[in-house]
Order: sequence, then C-alpha cells, then structure tokens
Amino acid sequence: MRAFLDSLYRLSGGLAAVGMVATLVLVASGVLARPLGIYLPGTDDYAGYAMAACGFLALAYTFKHGEHIRVGLVLERVGPRMRAALEWFSLASGTAVAAALAFYSVRLVLQSHEFEEISQGVDATPLWIPQLTMAFGSIVLLVALVDDLVMTTLGREPTRLAHASGEAVRME
Repeated sequence: MRAFLDSLYRLSGGLAAVGMVATLVLVASGVLARPLGIYLPGTDDYAGYAMAACGFLALAYTFKHGEHIRVGLVLERVGPRMRAALEWFSLASGTAVAAALAFYSVRLVLQSHEFEEISQGVDATPLWIPQLTMAFGSIVLLVALVDDLVMTTLGREPTRLAHASGEAVRME
C-alpha cells in the first residue's frame, strides 16, 4: 500500500510538472507568434488551464515532501504531548478542509459535464475537462492528509517522499 500511495503522490507531482512545461510552451508560442502576425487561438486559455492544473496537482506531492508552509512558533514552545495533539488537530482540520475541497471539485466537474458548460474563449472547451485536474489534485491531497492522519493516530511518524537525490526530507 505504501508503494502505491508514494507512486500516486509522485504521479501527481509529475503531472504538475507536465502542466508547468505546457504553460511555458503555450505562453512562449503565443508570445513568439504575435510579432510574426500569427494568431494561435486558445493559447491563453489553455495556458490558464495548465497553470491551474499545476497548482492542484502539486498539492499532495508538495505536502508529502514537507514543503507546505508550517507555523512552528507555537510548536517549538510546547511539550511533546501538546505538540503531538496540535499536530493531530492540524492534520484533522486539514483533512476536513481537503475533503470539502475534493467533494466540491468533483461535484463541479459532474455539474459542468451535465450542463455541457463550455469556456467563453475562442477554444470553446468543455469545462469539465480542465476541471478534472482540480478534482484529481484535490482527491490526491485528501488521500495524503488521510495517510498522515492515520499514521499520526497510530503513533507512527508520517512518511515523506525522498528527493530525487535520495536525500531524506528534513522536517522542521
């Protein structure tokens, strides 16, 4: 199960990287084509979709690398029991927020598909297609938070993904 979850987080991070490259390619091609008098319809819209995909798909990967912003001022000044309780409360709260985000993201995709919503741009893309990345990223973030919440509840240290160099992630 651990290998599957870590692969899921890496897949999500890899897809975020693809979205980042797609954003670069789309914006650069639009910028380079304009002086040549070439109009590339939809590049701005697709670059926006790719950028949104980057943000959502990178959430779980970033979380599992311990790179989300944490406020350690309080945690540094409390004892180990209080720290554990605050950590658990933070994970439980984050899980609740991620569950709501995942629920409403999936609901948005289903409603956009049901009502056949399309973008207002030249591309007229069915909106449920780019919204899938938001829903998928939200679901994977929820899975990552539940993963850490379960590990913490069981009294174990939550697992973190190792960097490509094999270096263990430093937790502060």
